[in-house]
Amino acid sequence: MEHLSESQINEDVSLKNNPPDKEDTDKDTNMEQPPTSPRHRKVIARWLPNEAQRPIVDDAPVFSPSLEEFEDTLAYIEKIRPLAEPYGICRIIPPSTWKPPCRLKEKSIWEHTKFPTRIQTVDLLQNREPMMKKKKPKSRKRKRRRNSRMGSSKRRSGSGSGSSPEAEEKFGFNSGSDFTLEEFERYALYFKEAYFEKKDSPSVEEIEGEYWRIVEQPTDEVEVYYGADLENRVLGSGFYKKADSDKGQCAVSGWNLNNLPRLPGSVLSFEDCDISGVLVPWLYVGMCFSSFCWHVEDHHLYSLNYHHFGEPKVWYGVPGSNATSLEKAMRKHLPDLFEEQPDLLHSLVTQFNPSILKDEGVQVYRVVQNPGEYVLTFPRGYHAGFNCGFNCAEAVNVAPVDWLAHGQNAVELYSKETRKTSLSHDKLLLGAAYEAVKAVVKENTWKSFCGKNGALTKAIQARLRMEEERLGDLGKDSSSRLVKMEKDFDSNSERECSSCFYDLHLSASGCKCSPEEYACLRHSDDLCSCEVKDRFVLVRYTVDELRSLVRALEGEMDDLNIWASKVLLGIEHSDKDQNNTGSVINEEKKLEEGSFDLNIDLELNYHEDLKEEVSTSGELNASENFDVSVEPINLGFLNYGKLWCNKHAIFPKGFTSRVKFYNVLDPTRMSNYISEVLDAGLMGPLFRVTLEESPDERFFNVSAQKCWEMVLQRVKDTSTNLGFPTLSRFESINGLQMFGFLSPSIVQAIEALDPNHKLVEYWNHKNQSQSESKDHFISSNCTKGKLFGVDLM
Repeated sequence: MEHLSESQINEDVSLKNNPPDKEDTDKDTNMEQPPTSPRHRKVIARWLPNEAQRPIVDDAPVFSPSLEEFEDTLAYIEKIRPLAEPYGICRIIPPSTWKPPCRLKEKSIWEHTKFPTRIQTVDLLQNREPMMKKKKPKSRKRKRRRNSRMGSSKRRSGSGSGSSPEAEEKFGFNSGSDFTLEEFERYALYFKEAYFEKKDSPSVEEIEGEYWRIVEQPTDEVEVYYGADLENRVLGSGFYKKADSDKGQCAVSGWNLNNLPRLPGSVLSFEDCDISGVLVPWLYVGMCFSSFCWHVEDHHLYSLNYHHFGEPKVWYGVPGSNATSLEKAMRKHLPDLFEEQPDLLHSLVTQFNPSILKDEGVQVYRVVQNPGEYVLTFPRGYHAGFNCGFNCAEAVNVAPVDWLAHGQNAVELYSKETRKTSLSHDKLLLGAAYEAVKAVVKENTWKSFCGKNGALTKAIQARLRMEEERLGDLGKDSSSRLVKMEKDFDSNSERECSSCFYDLHLSASGCKCSPEEYACLRHSDDLCSCEVKDRFVLVRYTVDELRSLVRALEGEMDDLNIWASKVLLGIEHSDKDQNNTGSVINEEKKLEEGSFDLNIDLELNYHEDLKEEVSTSGELNASENFDVSVEPINLGFLNYGKLWCNKHAIFPKGFTSRVKFYNVLDPTRMSNYISEVLDAGLMGPLFRVTLEESPDERFFNVSAQKCWEMVLQRVKDTSTNLGFPTLSRFESINGLQMFGFLSPSIVQAIEALDPNHKLVEYWNHKNQSQSESKDHFISSNCTKGKLFGVDLM
């Protein structure tokens, strides 16, 4: 390229495509830039219409939702999925009323906010020599944030090593100058007019034919600029956000890409981090011929792209079922490039003509996206394309429940390719399962994915089978080496296999020799050469627990009750499993009594300082102060008979809790007791208290109060027989308190089981004596909170 003067570039070039909402004020594009600035570059290459190489491929389907259908984004995607997924890509034209204002056209952004660009050499996107055969100056690569996609498949931090000489020699896109949107539009218009030498803008088909001529049979160097993968901190989103309440329905709609990833029903809603480009949209500012090369989305996620303004984008899509065929075809026709860089397709720098793919038996489809339209791509659906002129689009990922199977395949493939992940797939999978189990208490979106044939149930089953097989491969003695994973094992740092980068949220192999290094179950032997006795296997859940979770999702009531308790009360490990497994360095931490966990925005204190107790007559009387820490184990489920509550408490069948009290066999020490609510038939609930370390020491009664009075009396009797002084402090005991029926967090969870207030005696008393009941049952240090966004108080 040669250079030309500022006056030549500015001549007769104005803001004629989608100007910002302001008075047009033509601006000097030079902005005191050096002679090498793109504002000075003269376009030498020219259009050769007689040599057009436009590919002939079928169009992907186009959908036009009604206003009613458009209200629920994920429901509409699910509705069209059977029709669209076989194409890998589709176009969605919103109702005519969908006209979201574009914040990028605000004067402060349009004229004054700059964004970085990349220089794309279009004639080298397909036809180029391997870098080892061709000496080329090293690229000046723009520093990218932790979760960038272009130029590297390693999207998570912690890879450790710097760039190798070989990595520096990989083909890529150099950094271009920074532009404002106003400046970029001016240059884009100049380039296109100079290149096509036409007063009238060429058609999409004419541009398409010329684009593939440049890619396949170039005669000149063609360099363009692309503002791709622009993170939120650069220009921000083109959509206004929920905080912009004055912007109307568009700010809160599911079709607003800021809201899409975490909509109810999207598994990404269980990812805490705002991963740029996945959960936070990226912007794309294009010009004629700027390209997005063949690729699939990270973790084979769905993607949704919205065209804010400007000229069309041309897309090509391949269904996920043809992904392997595309890879084979490209390897066949570009053997030297793949030999030099086996993971070439991860770099998003290689284009390939759809006509050749079609000739190789790959199904390829075409989409022309206009302003105001969406393009949806499906899991593992390769896609590519280019821009027809100055435009701006925005894209983000989403993960409906049907994605889980594709996502599992993705992480298994990444492991084989030794490729880092962007997400913890198991964390998302379990998060969805927790929410689905919670649906048994309060109907919500997730319940529809359960049942024996539900998509979520099948995903958990598939993961269970993998875990069973991998634990089995470790040998017969592996069960003796199982250690309960600490709840926060991967909360503060990414835990990945030292060999293949597999995520270790569900299980991990470790050894005493390297306490901070772990491997996945498949690479356990690669971790070190220590003896088996020094190794251990961390598991978040045992196989039996995971089987129980599957049964819970299928609708088995007993398992559902167990898991509902875990979810509602924030317990991830049962008492039985904690006894059967050890700990890595420290013993597994008990449930922090001041925390209500599992993504629940609630702070409660189980350590009550209650000064009331229920006497045998059922009335509340003052008593001695005793600090009780009750650990809930199983929430149980409701019976609606008259005896299953009184005016002070609800007694769920199967409710189980743990509390420390003086040992009935040795009152000099404190021991754990298990309190349970059993079904005594016509007698209603039967209360049982068991000394955990001596299960033969059991106490039964139809009254929770009398049951614990029996325990207290036994402690007194043993003390007297052993010659110990009587504990005057415990002349009385509060049975409801010892069971946990006065702990605010437990009370709220149990109340949630009866949303329709069918246990009339309890609710009438609560409503009639609201202020008194708050004094009795709600501690002053209990703060307002939510369970997955549902108010508890």
